[in-house]
Amino acid sequence: MSTLSEHLIEEIRELPAKYPQPRSAVMPALDLAQEEVGYLTAEAMSEVAAALKLDPGYVEGVATFYTLFHLQPIGKHRFYVCTNLSCTLRGANEIVAHVKGAVGVHEAGELSKDGLFSYEEVECLGACEYAPVMRLDHRYERDLTPSKIDALIAERRSLATPSAVEPPHPALRADLPAKRGGKKRTTKGG
Repeated sequence: MSTLSEHLIEEIRELPAKYPQPRSAVMPALDLAQEEVGYLTAEAMSEVAAALKLDPGYVEGVATFYTLFHLQPIGKHRFYVCTNLSCTLRGANEIVAHVKGAVGVHEAGELSKDGLFSYEEVECLGACEYAPVMRLDHRYERDLTPSKIDALIAERRSLATPSAVEPPHPALRADLPAKRGGKKRTTKGG
């Protein structure tokens, strides 16, 4: 049984034509796979490699190098909180502590009980003038305060309408492979 939908595999097969070097399609292909599954499983990476006619080791190497690719379940809403010098001087450590408490996690990468949230500390998001900053749902949030964090969390929780048929996040689906272990990665940029 395939991890990725046939429609997505076809979309991935068409990607190399959009790039001067076909190998350049691996990052957008992995991004599509991660979007569909929720994180990159070994099976999903193998299917990406097959669809792109690339060595599976190369695809896994790309997936493990870049910090925006995840090999374990992550929250539907992931806080990428900058903890570089400018943000730290303006309260990033307090923001991290508030995020952890507000979503009920104890460490980076941990998934909240409802599957909606996780967080990660990143080295720099390149927006020092707005410190402390974070990225959430592909948007930069700046000049963070605990009350701004609370409002962002409340907004996302209000959008979540749990269904009796489907869990709130792909990582909680029983039909997906269990999370796999992997080496811990450090973030070299946001």
